[in-house]
Formats: sequence, structure tokens, C-alpha cells
Amino acid sequence: MRILILGATGPTGILVIRQALKEYQLCTIVLYVRSPEKVPNDLLQNPSIIIIEGQLDNHEMLSKAIEGVDIVVSALGPSVKKGPFHPSGTPLANAYLGIIEIMHQYQVKRLICLGTASITDPSDKFNLAFSVLVNGVATLARNAYKDVVAIGENIRTKGADLDWTIVRVPILTQTESTGVIAGYVGDGKTNTFLARLGFASFVIREIEKKEWVRKAPLICSS
Repeated sequence: MRILILGATGPTGILVIRQALKEYQLCTIVLYVRSPEKVPNDLLQNPSIIIIEGQLDNHEMLSKAIEGVDIVVSALGPSVKKGPFHPSGTPLANAYLGIIEIMHQYQVKRLICLGTASITDPSDKFNLAFSVLVNGVATLARNAYKDVVAIGENIRTKGADLDWTIVRVPILTQTESTGVIAGYVGDGKTNTFLARLGFASFVIREIEKKEWVRKAPLICSS
């Protein structure tokens, strides 16, 4: 198996890499990164990892990264620290348009990506805690909110024929927990906190389980 990981140098992306190496010891992992120096040394030296340097809007380099892969796993998302200063123009959603176009070109069908509760789903129900959370983001980090919502729209429309899964997350924590509950907003099971490690574990398990194809589950720590 050959897996492309996007957003690989962020705290969540690095955990996704490590979980992939743990679960699929014979796989090849391609990292498409803007700053290779941010990849930890042990991963830089791992023979199972290939690093391709490039920007998300560089379609030539992005094409090299996607060619030949079996699955695209993305931990791309607005920076929490830079949330209020996220650039306008939905840059991440625009990047997904390029990613989807190249996936079509190389007939790569599987896409698993990070989303948030700002991306709504028909199975969601009203929940006060999530309403406060989403409205807070929409107010205080408007550009980031718009970008995330547009990511969901682009995947569901331009990537409608892909085997996509949008893994929606609430507030991410650093706790060492892989236990996850998957469901929808307001279903009585989900809460507003998730360990980053839980996201990484869920995403890597979903590669083979394929329980949430063309769905957008909300996951939280159990």
C-alpha cells in the first residue's frame, strides 16, 4: 500500500504518520510538505517514508506526490493559534479542488480528511454545546470557518464520485488516548473533546474498515 499524507508536519499529521507506520509496516508513506525540516529526524530516516517538498498550489509537485498512491489521508486544517488571522479566499478548500482533480487524473479513489463540526451533516441534530462551539468559531475566526465549510462543499460536489470520508473533529487535546466514539452532532453519544491520537488512530483504521465511506462522522474521545 502507498499512502499520501497531507498536513504531515502539524501535531496531528505527525501522529497520523506514526500510526500508519505502526499499523502498516510494509506500506510506503509519501509526505507532501512545505517544510521538510519540520519532519522529526526518526521519520526523515525511515526507509518507508518518501518526502516530496512543495506548496499546495503547486500542481506539478502535488501531481508527483499523488501519482501511484492508493489513498490520500489529509490532516490539513486551519491553525488553531492563527485562527483569527486565517487568510481570506478559502485557500485550503481551493487546494482540495486541485487535490481532487489530480486524484481523478490518476484514478485514486480513496480520500480521508480532517473536518470540523462547522461542516454540517443531514444526520446532525441540535446540540447546545456544539452550537456554541461552531458559532464561536464563525464569529471569532470567520475566514477559517468559511474555509472549513468550503472544504466540505468541495469534497461532496467535485469529489462526489470519490470514496471520501470527512472525519469531523471537535476540540483537539494532547491526551494519550486512542479510544473514539463515532457518530453525529446531537446523537447523545458524542462530546466536544477528542485526543489528536484518537483522530490518528481512527483515520488509519478507517483505511481498511471502510465503515464511513461517503459519510462525515463526528468523532470524540470515549
